[in-house]
Amino acid sequence: MKSIHRSSLARALVLSLMYASALLLCQWLAFQIRFDFDIPKKHLGDFTLHWHWQIAVKFLFLLGFGQFSGLLSYFGVPDVIRLFYAVLGASATFVAIRLLNIENYHPPRGVLLIDFILSFLALTMIRLEFRLLRERFQSPQEGSSRRARRVAIIGAGDVGANLARELSTKRGPGLMPVAFFDDDPVKWNARVHGIPVLGRPESLLNQRLRLNLNLQQVIIALPGAPAKRVGEIIKVLQQTRLSFGMVPSLEQLATGKVKVSQLRSVEIQDLLGREPVQLETENIRSILQDQVVIVTGAGGSIGSELCRQILTFNPRRLILIEQTEYLLFQIGQELKEAGWAGTIQPLVADICDEPQMRQIFQLFAPSTLFHAAAHKHVPLMEDQPAEAIRNNSLGTARLAELALEYKLERFILISTDKAINPTNVMGATKRLAETFIQSLNASKPDPQGSGTRFMAVRFGNVLGSSGSVIPTFNKQIEAGGPVKVTHPDITRYFMTIPEAVGLVLQSASQGTGGEIFVLSMGEPVKIIDLAKQLIELSGRRPGEDIQIEITGLRPGEKLFEELSYKGENITTTSHSKIMRFVCQPTPLDQVRKTLHEIADGMGELENNQLKLRLQKAVPEYRPYLA
Repeated sequence: MKSIHRSSLARALVLSLMYASALLLCQWLAFQIRFDFDIPKKHLGDFTLHWHWQIAVKFLFLLGFGQFSGLLSYFGVPDVIRLFYAVLGASATFVAIRLLNIENYHPPRGVLLIDFILSFLALTMIRLEFRLLRERFQSPQEGSSRRARRVAIIGAGDVGANLARELSTKRGPGLMPVAFFDDDPVKWNARVHGIPVLGRPESLLNQRLRLNLNLQQVIIALPGAPAKRVGEIIKVLQQTRLSFGMVPSLEQLATGKVKVSQLRSVEIQDLLGREPVQLETENIRSILQDQVVIVTGAGGSIGSELCRQILTFNPRRLILIEQTEYLLFQIGQELKEAGWAGTIQPLVADICDEPQMRQIFQLFAPSTLFHAAAHKHVPLMEDQPAEAIRNNSLGTARLAELALEYKLERFILISTDKAINPTNVMGATKRLAETFIQSLNASKPDPQGSGTRFMAVRFGNVLGSSGSVIPTFNKQIEAGGPVKVTHPDITRYFMTIPEAVGLVLQSASQGTGGEIFVLSMGEPVKIIDLAKQLIELSGRRPGEDIQIEITGLRPGEKLFEELSYKGENITTTSHSKIMRFVCQPTPLDQVRKTLHEIADGMGELENNQLKLRLQKAVPEYRPYLA
């Protein structure tokens, strides 16, 4: 404690000496400038008689505006404003004393004005110099211990300019910007923070230019650029053999959690052209704020992102249901570290355990349930259809009936586009779950009125989710190949995890019950093209450094995914990127009977027999029979 006190005292003493010297010099210069550096004897007395108490008055105002309590090297706009008012207050006091003719004080008005301007500028420069010294010499040691790498920045807009300033003033990143490149001809041959803008990014193909600049790295500072243009720039950079990275996304920068200098590698979603979904946040807030919300499958890719986004709407309580202890621990720790420890309640539980789920409903009295727990891996579920039926269909049905019994306001099922005209067990079990919740919703006395609102949301493939194609391809690339694609013409729709979750929340806010929602998913992507792009992003060449192997379609796998099946009516919603599918629900008694028939003796049936039972329940299902 004593050492801290001594440090504060020393800081105040150093600052006082520097301020006093600067203020005395400013007063002297004010007289010199006012009288053209030839001060008459009469006014020289005004300086010698009054300088000491004038500095004391200035110190009182500086003290009052907190100019001795802050750390010297941290100086921003709020500090400038406080400094301005401190100096202005002191100068106003001098004017008042002059008007009242106190202490025979009557310096020229011009002296007071010049002294005010010089004092403010001098004190500002002192504080600014401390900040510059900190940024230059007190950055992390690892950056200062190595020679800075020379980098070019693609994008001379606000993000690129901020990046250049941060890299130029701080040694921590160990990067020194030497050139800008930008598509806008207006910016060519200009300078940003003293760094020249040399032309379009394609100029980097000029080897002589690269050698003259002695470039070692390129940073793409175009977080809002179209994916097509980013892809073109990446192809240019791949030809130059320079290493490259990107600034964080606009969403990450907007939250303030990351700095523009925290670079990342280029990811496949940067090239797929997915526009971010704009959410009607007030509608979502109205169903989540101060409510008790349950997320099943909370440790999965979709479930964990649901938890993150739901918490931003300030629920009273968020219950995380997950049967895998490790996944639950991971998301629980992440959310606690983010400051949500008092809001979340992680629970290891199985949705198929009806007594356990009933106890959770009784204890927490939730209002909304997002049901993301499911078995989703297509080949695994082909080999274990009983497990897929137990979890995806029967488990969902039991959970939905509990939601109705305990009078939840909303039940949102996370479904899949594989439920449309399914060719695999996973898709068929999801379709059966959709059928049940639609029938359950229609069985209410007022299907679109009071009581639990049941709805489903169908997804395409989610980028980066566990078990999805992109992590699989990346592992194959890291192993040196080959990258295995099942068919040269196979296509899939893709969306990002945050985008998919945004769709869930938006659908939950506008659903009246009985709907199936689907995002307008853009154009399908050829999987073989995706494989080639991932290989190129790794810095290697498809077909040369990494081979692509065609393995043939797997059991239950489609060449292309569909968005709706025959009999579903497609209508628009209030959100431009969300469609609503409505079909005539099957009578609830019939669906319950079907589920009972499937479940009866399920553990004793062979896989093919189970698939045929499932086909009877889902007539559009075309099973693969081994």
